[in-house]
Amino acid sequence: MDFLPHTELNHSAVEAIARGLFAVAKVDGAHERELALISAFWSDTGGGAKALSDLQRREEIKPAQLASALHQPSERILFIKTALLLAHADGNVSSGERKVIGEFGRALQIDTAKIDELDASVRDFLLSQLTHVQNTDATRKVAAKLKI
Repeated sequence: MDFLPHTELNHSAVEAIARGLFAVAKVDGAHERELALISAFWSDTGGGAKALSDLQRREEIKPAQLASALHQPSERILFIKTALLLAHADGNVSSGERKVIGEFGRALQIDTAKIDELDASVRDFLLSQLTHVQNTDATRKVAAKLKI
């Protein structure tokens, strides 16, 4: 099974996901890696050349707005997985990021247990990306940081 299976998204869903990701990133101060991921996603999916600056000027998306833009369960799961990946991008998922992802999850009708399951799959995915690394000490340190 693909970690992020292909999901068809309309422009409204893509914009809502980008705005939701930006809201997660802003919680504890947007890290450059988080901003780069959001910018790449938004510009690659139709946001345009000034994608990140456009997002920064927009009003922060509310959980209910995100839910109204993401109708299919696959779109909703995609958002939560992507938000969790983004939260892990700076090496530390803060309590604030977890809180905001939980609020979005509730609006998307994804309960805490499912979010925890998705977070475990995100950590497994991130760790699997290190299987080719020869430095086992470094791999252990990353695994410990991911709390695996």
